[in-house]
Amino acid sequence: MKKVIKRTSAFLIVIAFAIILFILLLFIGDKSKGPLENFARAVDNGVAKFEKKMVGGNTREARSASLKWFDRYRNNKVRINYPDTIFLGAYDNNTAESYESIVSLEDSLKLKLPIIQLYTAWGSKKEQVFPLLRAQAIYDLGSIPMITWEPWLNDFDVQKYPVNAAADNVNRGGMKAIARVKYDEYIDTWAADAKDFHAPFFLRFGHEMNDPYRYPWGPQYNKPEDYIAAWKHIVDRFRKIGADNAIWIWSPHPAYKTYEQYYPGNNYVDWIAVGALNYGTVETWSKWWSFDETFKEFYAKISTYDKPMMISEFGSLEVGGDRVKWYKDALDSLPYKYKAVKAVVFYNNSNDNTTSYKTFDWSITKDQQVTSTIKKSIANWDKKVKK
Repeated sequence: MKKVIKRTSAFLIVIAFAIILFILLLFIGDKSKGPLENFARAVDNGVAKFEKKMVGGNTREARSASLKWFDRYRNNKVRINYPDTIFLGAYDNNTAESYESIVSLEDSLKLKLPIIQLYTAWGSKKEQVFPLLRAQAIYDLGSIPMITWEPWLNDFDVQKYPVNAAADNVNRGGMKAIARVKYDEYIDTWAADAKDFHAPFFLRFGHEMNDPYRYPWGPQYNKPEDYIAAWKHIVDRFRKIGADNAIWIWSPHPAYKTYEQYYPGNNYVDWIAVGALNYGTVETWSKWWSFDETFKEFYAKISTYDKPMMISEFGSLEVGGDRVKWYKDALDSLPYKYKAVKAVVFYNNSNDNTTSYKTFDWSITKDQQVTSTIKKSIANWDKKVKK
């Protein structure tokens, strides 16, 4: 009873403190945006740590215990950058509030996933800071966070980050602006918070930078040398601040053959990742691609860079072919045909509308034929790569 009263009292104190902070920000207004923003971020971080200590859970503890073997990797950058096994992971679009959907996916696959991916954009909004609470939750579950960090530049406060462009054109030349220290305050704050996480995490910055259609950090707005300059500048800022727990993932699009022009160099890259998503025949621009057709040529060139490789978005839709066979052929071939691949992250997105006006369902949790095939393929991997 005393423990319940203690926890309730502590929780009420945190709520009261948050209300006071909100009132201060409301009445002080724009003048609060400097020191008080930093103070608010520190409070958020403190609350995250408080919740980490106060919130228990048998599921979290049991899952963490089952991933005990992974501790030797996730707590050691040398080991995780020179892995002797294949790490499995997932992105799930339902993890903003809870990781129950990841646990459900794991239950369907009868395994635990060492990597949990999340996406976050650049900007001045509260949710565009380093995602400490989510990273800590992932760590508590026994996994390592993988953050895909997207440099959209249209969400910044124009008073704090003035630009000489219209609001709908602020991303043009964005990589050059980053390299020319225009966003250093944001980068430094994000890096300082990342440092305070105190554990290694994967950081996938500006993915698919060679795709001229999807993202504003692509070649329609930026030259390859500007992207490289921005990448190096960001990594240098992290190193200066001491955020050495970031594991840098370079992740181009395999379909556009200019990807080698965007490589920042071995001293600035820890892992190389690529998406392997088979859209089938859902659109006029798509066709049924096998995993080999998507990945083989890219692998032949990039594996020579002598970096561990990751399939950062792995999945297939159903329309146009045999989805079960797609997963079987891909996973059966990985540890033998593509030995540099040391991580596979399932794209378990049930509501993907990022490439079309249509919404696509990549999720596999309830597809028993697919999950059964995945389990069998992984079980047949050599014991050296089976976890």
